[in-house]
Amino acid sequence: MSLAFLFGSSTWARTRDTRINSPLLYRLSYRGIQEGAIIMIHDLLVNLRRRIFTMKMKLIGWIALALLTLLLLIPFLIPMQTYQHQIEQVASAKLGVPVAIQSLHIALLPSPRANMDGIVVGGNAEITVANVAAVLDVTTLFDKVRVVSRLEIHQPVFKQAALQVIKGIHLSDEATIVVRHIEVDEAKLEWQGSNLPVLNAEVAMSDAGKLEKAIIKSADDKLMVEAVPNDNGYVAHIKAKQWTMPVGLPVLFDKLESDISYKKQTLQVSNFNAELYRGKMGLSASLDWRKDWHLQGKFNTQAIELAGATKALGKPVKLSGRISGEGSFSSQSKEAGYLTDALGLDYKFSVTKGVLHGLDLVKAASLLIKQGQSGGETRFDELSGVLKMRGKLLELHQIKVASGLLEATGEVKVMPDKKLSGKIEAALKQSLALVAVPLELSGTIDNPSVKPTKAALIGAVAGTAVLGPAGTALGVKAAGALDKLFGN
Repeated sequence: MSLAFLFGSSTWARTRDTRINSPLLYRLSYRGIQEGAIIMIHDLLVNLRRRIFTMKMKLIGWIALALLTLLLLIPFLIPMQTYQHQIEQVASAKLGVPVAIQSLHIALLPSPRANMDGIVVGGNAEITVANVAAVLDVTTLFDKVRVVSRLEIHQPVFKQAALQVIKGIHLSDEATIVVRHIEVDEAKLEWQGSNLPVLNAEVAMSDAGKLEKAIIKSADDKLMVEAVPNDNGYVAHIKAKQWTMPVGLPVLFDKLESDISYKKQTLQVSNFNAELYRGKMGLSASLDWRKDWHLQGKFNTQAIELAGATKALGKPVKLSGRISGEGSFSSQSKEAGYLTDALGLDYKFSVTKGVLHGLDLVKAASLLIKQGQSGGETRFDELSGVLKMRGKLLELHQIKVASGLLEATGEVKVMPDKKLSGKIEAALKQSLALVAVPLELSGTIDNPSVKPTKAALIGAVAGTAVLGPAGTALGVKAAGALDKLFGN
């Protein structure tokens, strides 16, 4: 056994011993001194370039950090109080009412913008805005007309009196600021007697300051309005689903679509088609406020379920069935909030397969007693009439009720305090003849009462006395004729 096998050769030592087998020494040993030196210089240069690159990147990082710090500090170094007062003065002059801004500051990141917080417009805070951010187009800062690429308005609140403020806005013909895009979120309209939803909006504007397109949505996505300019005015298309009317009666629409046009302080509603309470409704209307507020329109209903609608409105069911008909309405008022108080409405209707709750006309006409009858119900195949409403006074004319046992006609008046008055002539089927009994209606909507008229009772007594039981009906009939003759 050789010594090389036991202790290794010199070659083995150079190639296996990690203490001396560096790449550089290896190449010096086997490739020669000259080539090894070249390789060593190359490695030194590579390491030097790496260090220089690392130093450059660190320098760039420090410079970027310094610039970022400077961008963050610059807004705090600019005195904004003077500019804030100037903006308040210009806005007050344009709107004709006091304007106050709680704070104004500039931000350069993530994009150059001016932020205004706590804006109050009007002496009674008719308009308040939590925050407005104007994102600036820096390329136009030194131009004659500066461009705001996006105006973000957060949580504005408009009271009803804000309409007068908006109507008084005076815009100069030569604009010095152009707003291209407006975003509004969580806008609230606080109007008397209404429950308007929170709204979000996106508005695109032209360089001339004109509306190009506006999309308004409720925060719950139940309502959407899309508006565009048209013929010196605007047209809008409305879509709604599972939406409750915010003004007047809280009517729930399963589905609604309509077109609205605006021109010169006149609003026109057309192509209004809605699905509600298992039925349908169509409507056309106009609203004009050039001087006073004027409202007028026409509508129609198809098979709307009365019981479901009444329950949804939180009222006790007095009349069930499915109602169809046509009507018109109009109103005039000095202020928009009082249009419903002055509303006049005429509606010719027909209710099929329903029940009149709270009154039993068959029983009332059969008993011929002096005491008024209340409670019970009257089932009918059809109930028709004409509804007239003037403010809070409601009248029902040309009432006709038809069923297997009963035919009735009448006139009813409902006073503003819900008291009832009226006359009903109920004709009961006895054998092959109809015996009409004049009935007097009284009580309230919640507790109606009906009984034969005094003339009907006297006629029944007189007929019975003269002809016996067979004369009762003749006496009642004669009494009814006298009631009609003298208008009682």
